Amino acid sequence: DSKDNFQNTMISATVSKEMRSDAVWATIIATICMLIYIWIRFKDIKFASAAVIALIHDVLVVIGFYAVSRVAVGTTFIACLLTIVGYSINATIVIFDRIRENKASMKRGDDLEELVDLSITQTLTRTIYSNVTTFIMVFMLFILGVSSIREFAGPLMVGVICGGYSSVCITGALWYVFKTKFSKKKN
Repeated sequence: DSKDNFQNTMISATVSKEMRSDAVWATIIATICMLIYIWIRFKDIKFASAAVIALIHDVLVVIGFYAVSRVAVGTTFIACLLTIVGYSINATIVIFDRIRENKASMKRGDDLEELVDLSITQTLTRTIYSNVTTFIMVFMLFILGVSSIREFAGPLMVGVICGGYSSVCITGALWYVFKTKFSKKKN
């Protein structure tokens, strides 16, 4: 009987290690693909770099939540990470689209800092509404769902909050820093 228990524990640890590895690789591949997509779409590596740094921030926060709350790592872990990456990049793309639109209409002497601030302000209501409605839905799944749903919904709530924060507060600021500090020409 103890031999069977040992074998089950051994198999479970191996599968868990493999799942963690798969989750890391899936997240890395998704992030690289998004970097390439944003770079091509916005024709500027600075947009892509800011978005990827914010995505890495979101993923690390959720991984930290998994570690602190001791939620089991399984297939829901992979699904949760990829869901958060996709959800977070959506709000970031909306803000970057607004920056690009406003940048095209700005005059030569206009300030980039004001451009970023205006673009974020214009998309803030949409971002708040999207995040609040998503959070409420996921929270209800957490309250009313079975344990396997809770394993997904708990970290996802953290990811929704973190993704909203990073999209609004980090990505625009990072793009501004990259644009002003690492550009040969201003604007």
